[in-house]
Amino acid sequence: MPDRPRHGAPAVAATVSALAGFAACLVGWLTGGASLDIAWAPTLDLRLDLALDGHATLYALLATGIGAAVFAYGSAYLPRHLEHEERPRSEERRFWPWMVLFMVAMVGLACARDLILLFVFFDLTAVASYFLIGFDRDRREARGSALMALLVTGISAVALLIGAVLLYTEYGTFSVPEIVERADATTNTVAASVLITIAALAKSAQVPLHFWLPRAMEAPTPVSAYLHSAAMVAAGVLVIGRVHPLLSKSDLVLDGLFAIGVASIVIGGLLALAHDQLKQILAHSTISQYGYVVMLYGIGGEAGDGAASLYVLAHAIAKSALFMTAGTVTEATGETRLSRLGGLWREMPVVAVAGGVAAATLAALPLTVGFFKDELFFHAALDAGGIAPVAAVLAAALTFAYIGRFWVGLFLGERRTAPRRVPWLLVAPIGALATLAVAGGIVVAPFADLAGDAATVTQGTTVELHPAYHLDTRDENLMALGAWLLGALVLAMPRLRDPVAAVVQRAGDVAGPRRLYGALLLRLNHLSDRIHDAEMRDLRNSLAAVMVPGGLLIGIAVIATPTGDAYEVGAVARRDLPLVALLALCVLAAVTAARDAGRLRPVLALSVLGFALAAVYALTGAPDVALVAVVVETVVTFVFVGVYSRLPRSRRDVLAGSGPQLRRRNLIAGLVAGVGAFVPVWAALSRPTFEEPFAEEHLRLTPLAHGSDTVTVILADFRGLDTMVEITVLAVAIVGVSSLLRQGRLW
Repeated sequence: MPDRPRHGAPAVAATVSALAGFAACLVGWLTGGASLDIAWAPTLDLRLDLALDGHATLYALLATGIGAAVFAYGSAYLPRHLEHEERPRSEERRFWPWMVLFMVAMVGLACARDLILLFVFFDLTAVASYFLIGFDRDRREARGSALMALLVTGISAVALLIGAVLLYTEYGTFSVPEIVERADATTNTVAASVLITIAALAKSAQVPLHFWLPRAMEAPTPVSAYLHSAAMVAAGVLVIGRVHPLLSKSDLVLDGLFAIGVASIVIGGLLALAHDQLKQILAHSTISQYGYVVMLYGIGGEAGDGAASLYVLAHAIAKSALFMTAGTVTEATGETRLSRLGGLWREMPVVAVAGGVAAATLAALPLTVGFFKDELFFHAALDAGGIAPVAAVLAAALTFAYIGRFWVGLFLGERRTAPRRVPWLLVAPIGALATLAVAGGIVVAPFADLAGDAATVTQGTTVELHPAYHLDTRDENLMALGAWLLGALVLAMPRLRDPVAAVVQRAGDVAGPRRLYGALLLRLNHLSDRIHDAEMRDLRNSLAAVMVPGGLLIGIAVIATPTGDAYEVGAVARRDLPLVALLALCVLAAVTAARDAGRLRPVLALSVLGFALAAVYALTGAPDVALVAVVVETVVTFVFVGVYSRLPRSRRDVLAGSGPQLRRRNLIAGLVAGVGAFVPVWAALSRPTFEEPFAEEHLRLTPLAHGSDTVTVILADFRGLDTMVEITVLAVAIVGVSSLLRQGRLW
């Protein structure tokens, strides 16, 4: 294997696009930001509302800046990964578009100020992450991990959509700034806040919805270094920061954030101490670290919001570098377990130093930007009072212990495995991020300004952060010293530390949410199989599976809806007798078609039913519909007769039912479906409203569709959408058939 990797065009294009995006976001922030607000569906109150404000700039710079470093790293890592997996180099083309799409979705999510737009980008990150986590699709573990991440983050995203709809019903808009301005602590507002919080916490892998993140480590290292440190898991706290003024209307929501943050810190930290796999250690540390951010948002106020923003920034820099450090060490040694590594600083001094700076940043040691994240963290905890200061010190000590164990286990002690030489692109991005962390530890003002601008959007008032070194005995310094000493003590006492961590790990394996997820998924799969078997047993079951639930839902709607004066029984005049006769003929034909077990008679009965309805249309003043019905019924009758004439005699009883139990079932299903269809039709025809005809509404809305002719606009809207769906269906079918042809499964 050559030491110097071959750089494919997709990797270079992805890296260049990330650098260009970073430069654009940086220039936009330095010049005062930018915004775009276009009404793309005015009748639905949907707007393309994007703004590069302080909050958006923070996450957009992380998505593009960390993205550029990870993309450069991946250009060297991915060819070797594919070679280890014995897969062709051409599969890189499946990887980089999803990475770029994820970056674009993160930037869009950061800039979105409309709840529907927020939901779209939120879900787009879940879709892109599914394909990236499952990139090694030949491995069952990768496919299962990708599905778990998609289900947890995708299903929970529905809570965000429901919350958005609740807020729209309350305030008549999806615009986040407008909702924040009008918001009050109503029941709908609190319920929406809880739903949005659940979606955000699931995305940021917070307890108890944290179990998907460790499984996602089946992804290649560049995916972990990007999605699971600085991007995807950051999407959750991004949403919390964007809607935090809304969440702060309820003390219940803030207290919940604080409690979940503390629980995530403790559980994630202890599990990081228990694991031996390098990426598992870092994955659980990510759960713990984002617990800090959630805890700070639970504290709230200028101190809490400002500390949360700087914490996200420092963590992204450090954790991305640490994931890449783990990947480089694995590439050099072939080992993934901490217990099989050690003493690598001699052969890998640059990686050891750069990884050490990243670890020091996470542990909040001086001369790194991480020191200031903990200074603000301690300050916010002191402002909150109560148990917050104690929890803050214990959290920082836990961080010092597990990240110290990670770095010491890799680079110090006895060398257990001799490393191979690695390409410079597997080292340079780590060094670049470490340099950035040190620069922030020396000149913190740019980082503080960026975090302050982000907190200003979250808080709704100007937030200025002034972190600095203070050589005195103020509380924050004493808390930092206490955390370092306690963390060093935990690190130096594995005989006391490891049993506690092992107990937490075993408890999670036996009764944790991941086990519950597996059991629930298995039960749902069995239920789905049973429903499928029942539905596909025969044609009547397939029809009943659609019509009976529809009838039941209509019945529930009728019961739950006031129906006073909704139904009217009119008198039958002499002029109505032909219509009554035709309708009676329809009923007789329908009964004949349903009860006759033959072939020709049911077809003729259906034909009579269709022609009778055509006559009804003609009598009620719809000759065009009647003509279409006659043509359709004629063609259908010929087709049925032709097809039945070619079927073997053994198929004559396919539609026939037998036995009293089967007949009773068919009768009940028919009654439920028939009554379910009859009741709303009767209500609609009993008292039709003509106060505002649809034609007037169409004329009023025509200019909004950028047209001057109403008929043209209707055709463009409906036929255009219909055509788009048809094209999509055909494209999916073509892709499926092409895939089967390539695999030789159609021959």
